[in-house]
Amino acid sequence: MQRTSLGDFELTVVTDGSYYLDGGAMFGVVPKTLWSKRWVPDEQNRLRAGLITLVIRTGEKTVLVETGIGNKLSEKFQRIYENTPSLLAALEEAKVSPDEVDVVINTHLHFDHCGWNTVIKDGRAVATFPNAKYYVQEGELEHAHEQHERDRVSYLTDNYDPLVANGQMQLLRGDTEILPGISVKVFPGHTRNHQVVTVRSQGKTACYVGDLIPTSAHLPPTWVMAYDLFPLDSIASRHRYYEEAVPQNWLTVFTHDPTMLWAYVQKDEKGRLVAHQVPVEVGSVR
Repeated sequence: MQRTSLGDFELTVVTDGSYYLDGGAMFGVVPKTLWSKRWVPDEQNRLRAGLITLVIRTGEKTVLVETGIGNKLSEKFQRIYENTPSLLAALEEAKVSPDEVDVVINTHLHFDHCGWNTVIKDGRAVATFPNAKYYVQEGELEHAHEQHERDRVSYLTDNYDPLVANGQMQLLRGDTEILPGISVKVFPGHTRNHQVVTVRSQGKTACYVGDLIPTSAHLPPTWVMAYDLFPLDSIASRHRYYEEAVPQNWLTVFTHDPTMLWAYVQKDEKGRLVAHQVPVEVGSVR
């Protein structure tokens, strides 16, 4: 758990543990000789990735961005990913009760981003955060329901359909302000309707970028994942993000980085994008 302040808001990053992903899939056409200098794989060419949730306390509302993998994976998937569900324990450590969460925002609906949206109770999936409104793009839900052969394995309906059925999930159509100072903006590439979450207070900005830039090792615009459905859009979206985030010194929150949970993305003397990590201790965002 790491915590800092952003204007009037308190930001805390917590984790749903970690899981394994294939190194080649994480870096697409980038040669292993390059990406392995940034992130060393195990003997099976796997990378242990993080599952980061951002907690935003505005003083009036408590907001979660992403909910990790959760505890509903099949035994087969558990063997593949070796995930370690721990979000609820991490929230308890951060003194966040499921009942006090007002808003949950999913960047998209892949199983590793919305797994704790629901839990199984009496044989059916129900909201983990019973008093919350959940937000996702309508187009993302539509694609999830298509169950396309290319990516249907990434969509598990128990993570979202019960919330649509009971009215807790709010479907968005494009860029939207969720609460004063908290908004979402569509950055296509990983999926067509992938959204990032921007937090602004007292002239300072933080952004949870989801799978737009999954880790600090993915900063180069062309280092996109094989999981991205629209890689050319991913590259264009990254350039669009950097055009604002770099000169305005945004705090960038990475969804899958196992060690660098958030950082300031800047350019070095050669014009290369680099990440400057936020100190672990509680403090003010500069």
